[in-house]
Amino acid sequence: MVTRLLKRLARKPSKKRNAGQAANGHQQPEPDRRVYLDRELKQMAVMSRLEDNLNLMKNIFGLNNDVVFRHFRLGAAEQTGAAVVYVDGMTDNASFNNDIMKPLMLESRQAGFRPAPGSLLEWLQNSAIPVSNVFETGNMENVVSSMLYGNVILFIDGQDKALVLDIKNWNSRQVSEPDSEILVRGPREGFVETLRTNTSLIRRRLRSPNLILENIHIGRVSHTGVTIAYIRGIVSPDMVAEVKRRLQRINIDGVLESGYLEEFIEDNPYSPFPQIIHTERPDRVAASLLEGRVAILTDGTPVVLIVPVDITAFMSSAEDYYERYMMGTIILWLRFVAFGISILLPSLYIAITTFHQEMIPTRLLITLAAAREGVPFPALVEALLMEFTFEALREAGVRLPRSVGQAVSIVGALVIGQAAVQAGIVSPLMVIVVAVTGIASFASPAFNFGLALRLLRFPMMLLAASLGLFGVMVGILAILIHLAGLRSFGVPYLSPLAPLHPRDLKDVLMRVPWWAMDERPAETAKQNRRRQAPGLKPSVKKPGGEQGDRQE
Repeated sequence: MVTRLLKRLARKPSKKRNAGQAANGHQQPEPDRRVYLDRELKQMAVMSRLEDNLNLMKNIFGLNNDVVFRHFRLGAAEQTGAAVVYVDGMTDNASFNNDIMKPLMLESRQAGFRPAPGSLLEWLQNSAIPVSNVFETGNMENVVSSMLYGNVILFIDGQDKALVLDIKNWNSRQVSEPDSEILVRGPREGFVETLRTNTSLIRRRLRSPNLILENIHIGRVSHTGVTIAYIRGIVSPDMVAEVKRRLQRINIDGVLESGYLEEFIEDNPYSPFPQIIHTERPDRVAASLLEGRVAILTDGTPVVLIVPVDITAFMSSAEDYYERYMMGTIILWLRFVAFGISILLPSLYIAITTFHQEMIPTRLLITLAAAREGVPFPALVEALLMEFTFEALREAGVRLPRSVGQAVSIVGALVIGQAAVQAGIVSPLMVIVVAVTGIASFASPAFNFGLALRLLRFPMMLLAASLGLFGVMVGILAILIHLAGLRSFGVPYLSPLAPLHPRDLKDVLMRVPWWAMDERPAETAKQNRRRQAPGLKPSVKKPGGEQGDRQE
């Protein structure tokens, strides 16, 4: 009983103490602890009395010291009260002083204009405020959301609508080449964290009115801007509708990166394989849009999502289409070989050295036996130990500062590998196998696809250690069955191989010349499939002026 009374007294402030604080002038204003929900703000309208609007804004934002309230008077007679409200640090101060405050406080007074109450807002928009984007709103939700995006809100006494003045300006990173997708030949521009800058980078490459950019907001607290980009007339309308449906069903407090959206909209969340491409290159986004795909841009991150996707898209790089087709084809084959090595090489080594020694040539078998003579662990333990060490060093190299991380990862791998061999913990050939496997996993241009390969490597090693080559084949069949049933926004993951589209193989198993890529992929571009005129193959002109025959 006494404990309950003490707790109640501790929660209830003393009236004498509050009176003393008020007398000394040190009483702090009590912040407004009410939580304003979006549905409540939608029902609130801008009021005609200036003080009522300002009191409501102060109640909504409480004691935020970055929200600025600036009072002044309009007109030559200075009879009309007005106030601007904005978030400090999100607006252009020079534009605020020269384009808003100076015309409202000085030039309007010098002009001597006395507008009628009904025409005041129209006069301010058309004749007084030299800001490119000015609009009026009568809803408090629009007022609050516009101010939080960096706009300035103008309230005028006697007006039941507010003016939204677009002079937002916040610090952002300059456009530069992305570190994760560096090319030898190609553009040096990459996306940044500002949504409008990213959309302009796409507009520069696709100057067409059919490029559609639709904006939505996701996040009850963050209100993150998300832009859906597609080319009207090329993309399937059903695909656009499906992308909108999956995004609009997301109901979450905040979206801080595009990875939040990726996990909500992918088809199979339990698959290790990524079903969405993410890139930081505007040229790759533009190329994907021309193939009938949809891009999803998120404010606050340079990573853009591209849907739908197939497995061959993770094996190609933007540079493959900037170099000549012969080199692009050779590099593409090299990536397919690296794809098989990164998954199968450790498991094949374990299976052959453990169960199928008769498959090894005699001289090589003697060398392997001599190298493993002093190793106390089986091949599986060797592989797991070295793979874990390699992954740990790679992760440490990524997280450490750039000046230190690269040296730690390289030197650490050399020192630990050499020390492990000299100590007799692992064999030299195992170190070579793990190193080649790690290098092959980096050959994929898509980082998230390389992560899937790193993950699948471990169950394949366990199957090889328990069942030998039979276990390796079981693992391969399980992966193929899973890929055959996987889809990305309804598009088969193995297309155009399964289902087979022979005309689309020109961009899968090899990179044909640009003059032969006359059609878009069948699974993504359901309409307007032809992307270039026929008969563009170059031909040699004879000295007599006649054009030589085309070699078909």
